[in-house]
Amino acid sequence: MRTKADMLNELKVMLYDALLAKTRGVTYPRLARAHGYVDGYMKALLDAGLATNQELLTLVAEARNTVDGPAVAESTPATTDEAAA
Repeated sequence: MRTKADMLNELKVMLYDALLAKTRGVTYPRLARAHGYVDGYMKALLDAGLATNQELLTLVAEARNTVDGPAVAESTPATTDEAAA
């Protein structure tokens, strides 16, 4: 049986492959298939209770940061005062 760490590492590899495929300009069907595999794997991890939303979000953010570089700007949720302005 595979451990949680093994499964998260497998997901990380799948994420890098999908993000690199986008960077390399692969065809849309191939890119969509790669994203579908990643989405399905993440859903399986969530449904099985092997990973939390926060763990997966952190994993995706790290992979994006590695492949695409840091985000241009960080956003925060608007408060009610800011939304009214």
